[in-house]
Amino acid sequence: MANLKRICVYCGSGAGTDPAYAAAAKVLGQSLAEHEIELVYGGGSIGLMGITAQSVIDHGGKVTGIIPGFLKEREVMLDAAHELIITEDMHERKRKMFDCAQAFVALPGGIGTLEELVEMLTWAQLGQHKKPVLLANINGFWDPLISLLDHMREEEFIRGGMEVNHLSTSDAHAIVPMLRDAASALDEMALDDGCSNEPLNKF
Repeated sequence: MANLKRICVYCGSGAGTDPAYAAAAKVLGQSLAEHEIELVYGGGSIGLMGITAQSVIDHGGKVTGIIPGFLKEREVMLDAAHELIITEDMHERKRKMFDCAQAFVALPGGIGTLEELVEMLTWAQLGQHKKPVLLANINGFWDPLISLLDHMREEEFIRGGMEVNHLSTSDAHAIVPMLRDAASALDEMALDDGCSNEPLNKF
């Protein structure tokens, strides 16, 4: 049985128009802290990124932010994070986030959040990892993506042997329990991380 220690959260650098998004980010942050699961995220202090991270900190949890140098000012790097890792570029940032996390959550966000989410789904589809991926479908935010995936299946661009597997919930309280249940079905090797800071610049 695998022990879930770190979850990567992808989310927007804005808060969106629906207050439910920020509320969900706060609930998720609290849940991570209460389950003693470290947050791995993009390192910013604004939008849903900042709300999630600050909620983890406010409830006694641990936060690791991973941010490329050129975004330190634009996304207002969160100095209160327990650990900040500065990468050379976006590619290194995404790889480091993958290496450090054992599961992934996509809260509402923009095209960057979508790109990060789809990359994790693609890597899993190609057999590059078995780490759980969950859509936090707050107030149906991810319904268009779920419909698109269904359409791809209907048109046989997603076929047998190339499934796109993910979890989904509209209840922020259910996110961590669902990921823990999914992780418990895997062995430690499947969730092994390579979260070494040696090649990167630690802030």
